[in-house]
Amino acid sequence: MSIFDFLKPKKNTAQTAKNRLQIIIAQERSSAGAPDYMPLLRREILEVISKYVAVEADAVKVDLIKDGEHDVLDISVSLPDRGSAPAGA
Repeated sequence: MSIFDFLKPKKNTAQTAKNRLQIIIAQERSSAGAPDYMPLLRREILEVISKYVAVEADAVKVDLIKDGEHDVLDISVSLPDRGSAPAGA
């Protein structure tokens, strides 16, 4: 520590912490935009599809997209090649 360290401007740690917190809150809000029922909806869609076709758990993607004033439910299912038996068969 130098004798002249007291002449350096102090770092504003409170402002730095505030900025970091704002970034974290913004990230949480963007990921929390989906309704609470989305994981359950995805799981139930996967269960229904699995009755007819053997699919992996990550083969079903469910997203909620804003389209102006409307919310659009976007469901994407990656189906396996023909000939795959249902999981319960």
